[in-house]
Amino acid sequence: MERRDCRITHAYMVGINLRNDLRDGAALCAAIQSIDGPFETLKDGYPDWHPGPHPFEGILKLFYYREITGQSYRTLAKYPELADAFGLTRIPDESVLSRAWRHRFDDGVREFIRTGAHYVVKEIHDRDIGVPAVRPKAEVVTPRDDHENVIEDDPSETFSDEQIYRTTRLAREHGFEGFDSERAANATYDDTQFFELQTYMGMTRCGTAQGATRFQYRRGQDYGPHGDTHLRAVKQFDPDELIEGFEEATTGILSAIASEASFRRPVTVALDITTVPYYGDVDGMPMVNGLDEKNRGYKFATLSIIGHNVPLVLAVEPVRESSRWDNNPSNQVHRTVRSLITQAKEHVPVETVLCDREFDSKRVYQTLENLDVNYLIPKRVHQDEKEVIAQMEADEKEVAVETAAVYVEMGSHPMRFLYVPSTKGEGTAVFATNIRVGPDEAEAFCRRYSRRWQIENEYKSIKGDFLAKTSSKDYRVRLFYFVFAVVLYNIWRLTDFLLKAGVDGDMEYAPILTAGECVELVCGKLIPPD
Repeated sequence: MERRDCRITHAYMVGINLRNDLRDGAALCAAIQSIDGPFETLKDGYPDWHPGPHPFEGILKLFYYREITGQSYRTLAKYPELADAFGLTRIPDESVLSRAWRHRFDDGVREFIRTGAHYVVKEIHDRDIGVPAVRPKAEVVTPRDDHENVIEDDPSETFSDEQIYRTTRLAREHGFEGFDSERAANATYDDTQFFELQTYMGMTRCGTAQGATRFQYRRGQDYGPHGDTHLRAVKQFDPDELIEGFEEATTGILSAIASEASFRRPVTVALDITTVPYYGDVDGMPMVNGLDEKNRGYKFATLSIIGHNVPLVLAVEPVRESSRWDNNPSNQVHRTVRSLITQAKEHVPVETVLCDREFDSKRVYQTLENLDVNYLIPKRVHQDEKEVIAQMEADEKEVAVETAAVYVEMGSHPMRFLYVPSTKGEGTAVFATNIRVGPDEAEAFCRRYSRRWQIENEYKSIKGDFLAKTSSKDYRVRLFYFVFAVVLYNIWRLTDFLLKAGVDGDMEYAPILTAGECVELVCGKLIPPD
């Protein structure tokens, strides 16, 4: 305990010195670079003969920077200038950083970094020190922090490596079970090997040929398929069958958490449409959409569980719009909505649907009403809404509720427009809903919409951590890559949920495994079943 007390004291000394430098106007990197200890209570977990280790003190400072900014391993790898700042020859890649945190640093080093860095984060916010890169204070504050300065233990240390491996393997089996290329039983490679290669390609962000070569080097020359073999296998998945496979995988994933009381039903879901850029020739490419005058891309609609629940993507739907280079019919977004909700209701009861302005249409309102779900959708502000807002200003009102009704060919229903103060600055935001809400509760009700922020992080992970690169013009390849990236996201979230489900009490912090750690396990050799 004496040694730990000394280490914690040193951690706060480092934090205080860093706080003072930042308060005096030093940049964050420069301030961390100038840290010269005390580090004598810390032990490097790698011996001197370890092959090509990065300097211990440099890695320590890099993780100090990460803990203050909240950056992911992948994001850190994109800033080579940090290497010079912290005395490294180069920034380690994602997998090296992950291994360093879990294996090079012992409990004491990790506690030292968190204690000092979290102290600095709180000081920056409490003293209003200008450090734009700092992470939100809420990410490092625990309920006990209101009364005492105690740093919560890293949740990943609650679990052994074997628990993590076994749980990841279980999640992987549930995620992969819905997909079958229907290749011959005596084929050289089974589907799992293709899925592992696809996972590796997403992790390393490289193309098929390079990814296959690097994967064979990692796992053995005879283990994984060549790039052209991989593409031929991917093309075996017909788009309709691929979506059906995703639905089957979703069933398997939800079955793994069906008995857990912490999974709440019914659920709140968010609908959104994301884009994947396309830069090639658009002739004969009906699934490529015009994003604006210059940019092109593929669009995919998703439905995700959000709120106080395990974040999972329950449904995926390709979006096919009319563009000047094809004969596609005009996009009817309400049909996409119907398909997504119908898919989701096969798995869980859906209570409330949150959409963005892209879904603001009377047909969408009526479709959701016909599907017997509640909705909350921000409305585009036209002349009618401007007149109401002007009248509110004249009456000095901040909130108003306007009753209305929808009449379309699919039916009709009463609904309301809610006028509330915008959370993005000055002005008034307008929402459409089919729930009876009065003026006194409208503002609080519309705060539910803030739960949609989760979907932004979701897309960031899907496209940044799991989606492999490709230049293929074959839509089967494009769709497979996106759907598989969503499956990997779900595997990551299922692994996190299953680990936390076995712990008494609430675990309301960030995922135990980073996305990078999870995909490294999925594409690597996991502990085999007993």
